Amino acid sequence: MQYFEDIEIGAARDLGSHTFTQDAIIAFARQFDPQPFHIDPEAAKSSSFGGLVASGWHTAATVMRLLVDAAVDLEASLGSPGFDDLAWLKPVRPGDTIRARMTCVEKTPSRSRPGIGSGRFLIEAFNQKDELVMRYTSIGIMRFRNPA
Repeated sequence: MQYFEDIEIGAARDLGSHTFTQDAIIAFARQFDPQPFHIDPEAAKSSSFGGLVASGWHTAATVMRLLVDAAVDLEASLGSPGFDDLAWLKPVRPGDTIRARMTCVEKTPSRSRPGIGSGRFLIEAFNQKDELVMRYTSIGIMRFRNPA
């Protein structure tokens, strides 16, 4: 278990990787973001993307899964009040494999709630060409190992 005291500013953690398939891209988009360039390979060819692309929300949800599996379950996490600066920088296409990384950029003990603190974490996702496809800053609330 990793507690607030264990987190170092500047420390980065690899979160793993995931490969997107055409079927998964279409299934996610049909349910949550049914735009033609996410659900119809033929219609997507005439879009500004020139082909089928994953919904940005699909990319974000996938990175969230990687984050939970690689980090949140191992930390004394108390959840998150949100995130800042979400940006989808490059499209994710069928066959792309993204890998994610989390870097602590700031941490602050709570002034009003002893025994907990918050951290800001830069979350980045890169494709197989090492191009940054998505980034955001997550805020995490964590317990102290020794609250006193």
